[in-house]
Amino acid sequence: MNKFLLLLALNIISVSVFSQSEITENELKEHLLFLTSEKNAGRYPGGKENKRVVKYLKKEFKNLGLKFFKKGYKQPFEAQLRVEKGTDQKPKVVTWNVVGYIEGNDPVLKKEFIVLGAHYDHLGLGGPSSKSKKKNTIHYGADDNASGTAALLEIAEKIVSQKKQLKRSVLFIAFGAEEQGLLGSKYFVENPLVPLSQIKLMINMDMVGRLNKQKHVYMGGAGTFPDGVSFMRNLGKSLELNPIVHAGSVGGSDHVSFYKKGVSVLGMHTGGHPQYHTPEDTIELINIKGEKQVCDYVFQAIMKFASTNYKMEFIKQD
Repeated sequence: MNKFLLLLALNIISVSVFSQSEITENELKEHLLFLTSEKNAGRYPGGKENKRVVKYLKKEFKNLGLKFFKKGYKQPFEAQLRVEKGTDQKPKVVTWNVVGYIEGNDPVLKKEFIVLGAHYDHLGLGGPSSKSKKKNTIHYGADDNASGTAALLEIAEKIVSQKKQLKRSVLFIAFGAEEQGLLGSKYFVENPLVPLSQIKLMINMDMVGRLNKQKHVYMGGAGTFPDGVSFMRNLGKSLELNPIVHAGSVGGSDHVSFYKKGVSVLGMHTGGHPQYHTPEDTIELINIKGEKQVCDYVFQAIMKFASTNYKMEFIKQD
């Protein structure tokens, strides 16, 4: 009986350790359910919903054991919110980027950072960026960008479990107010928590939850660092994905803010769809299994860049 109880306890411990170190569909879904919940009402900047989501992200970063900078995980900034044409401008609201990092182990390379980012905000009840005729209706933003935020948390969790292998440091940023004009990432690059010269690559995930049957993962900016196009293409194929890799095509999400400052970038997504910026972008349409595949892809890429002497330099694209 004692042996049985011991084996049972060991089994429970091993399952717990596995769930804390592996990227799992269940954990991705848990994050997605929270982020797209009715009470978070589309994750609009400012207000109690925004604060609730930021509190959740801060708690997750803390539980993972990510390090924080002097003022904690939250980087506050003011956001000017978009309004309909002909409508008076609203007062600015306070929102936040949530930032944490894992320090590398190499005495020299640990001063260099690989950044993984995703924006957590969405459109709230719609507004000028909505593609829907429905007014005052929750825009859940499951793919845009609860998917990227969930992926950020799961990938961070797995990298923490492999932190002894890291040479370079890895910085994780959940950006606020992306939908209002990339405001969170713009604020970060103007007020960086580490010198921008020490950021060697910024990987951004924006809409990574709708992997199609062809298993296409789209990315731009792979030509902004050495051998990026061939590396990302070959790595994707080795994981049974079909990456569509562009050297340029830097695109229109938070990585653009970094590229404009001379930082190598990689912007990743799984493609557009009719539910983009409508209330119909819901969790039921997320391909959880496919998102896990994308997470594994990003994880392996980061480990290559952060745990080896992979040459990193900025290459401008036309």
